[in-house]
Amino acid sequence: MLTQAQTDIIKATAPVVAEHAVEITSTFYPILFEKFPEVRAVFNQSHQRGGTQPQALANAIIAYASNIDRLDALKPALRCIVEKHVSLNITPDQYKAVGSSLMEAIGRVLGDAVTPDVADAWGAAYWQLADILIAAEDSEYSRKAALPGGWRGARRMRLVEKTPESAVITSFRFAPADGGPVMDFLPGQYLGVRLSIDGETVHRNYSLSDSPDGRTYRISVKREPGGVASNFLHNRLAVGGEIDVYPPAGEFVLQPGEADVLLVTAGVGQTPALPLARQALADGRRVRYLHAALNGTVHAFRGSVEGLAQAGDFRQVICYSEPQPGDRPDATGFVTPALLAGLLEPGRRTDAYVVGPKPFMACVLGALKELGVPQDRVFYEFFGPGEALVQETPPMRA
Repeated sequence: MLTQAQTDIIKATAPVVAEHAVEITSTFYPILFEKFPEVRAVFNQSHQRGGTQPQALANAIIAYASNIDRLDALKPALRCIVEKHVSLNITPDQYKAVGSSLMEAIGRVLGDAVTPDVADAWGAAYWQLADILIAAEDSEYSRKAALPGGWRGARRMRLVEKTPESAVITSFRFAPADGGPVMDFLPGQYLGVRLSIDGETVHRNYSLSDSPDGRTYRISVKREPGGVASNFLHNRLAVGGEIDVYPPAGEFVLQPGEADVLLVTAGVGQTPALPLARQALADGRRVRYLHAALNGTVHAFRGSVEGLAQAGDFRQVICYSEPQPGDRPDATGFVTPALLAGLLEPGRRTDAYVVGPKPFMACVLGALKELGVPQDRVFYEFFGPGEALVQETPPMRA
């Protein structure tokens, strides 16, 4: 635990650190990767090149320092961090690498302002947070390993089915190479995978796109231009090939209760929405499903979604921003607040779940706020650095 003196120093120096936070984190990552190249694999390098990862870490440091004497305010964020770390099999040794590199970066950027007392306080603050996360992650590793079909660390999985879903999305179904069962998961969760590509290790997280069956896991991946992992899976991983997989994780799950469920997705954002919709319908809940895509050639899972209408009170709305001849969407152009409003029943409580590209999600979140959906009933999944999604004014497109 931090002493009161250390807490006072953190609070006093937090504004200076905040002012230089992006410079500190931009300095931190090169130090980390140079001194500890083995940790490079757990970071998506496209986020490094785009600057989103340093910005996200800067935001996290500022949030932590601002709440240094009231950590309860950070519990929701910490739960998400634990889930993400478990999906990457983060270990205590990696916290040591991060801690030493971060303190070196702070020293380089702030120079003489980092007195021994300041360095001691920030070092203690880092390890206070690290110890909380290490303990929570160890508990979660153990919990998952104890479940039927559960395990800890990497487990070898074999590709047993590869199914094109659209011009850009393919589904991959994996079964354990050891022939054993797999642990159940909550619809909406994701799978951590470890790939070996041309001698380099690459980690990615992909939403589970089918309901639990105790035997297999299915992920559905969009081929991204220049995407190292997605192009490997699409072009080079054949049925019978094997990869390493970590246990399912994630906080983007169906909230308990009887509220209506509104699922708003774009592109490959449908992947967690499919099992969420099935679960909600199985629970007897009213489900409304809005999906945005460029056109019919890239619209995946049409048959699967249409089949949900047989499972309960389900309505689907499809919006194409650039429809092609022969396409028959329910709406064209942009997703608008009016289109969303048509799926909200006045007087009924609704839980909204949003998944898609960042600009799309930002606009949808803003529209839902405008329409009066309580913010504590809006949930979203975002596979990237933990950036704040600015809730912009529509229009919206996939």
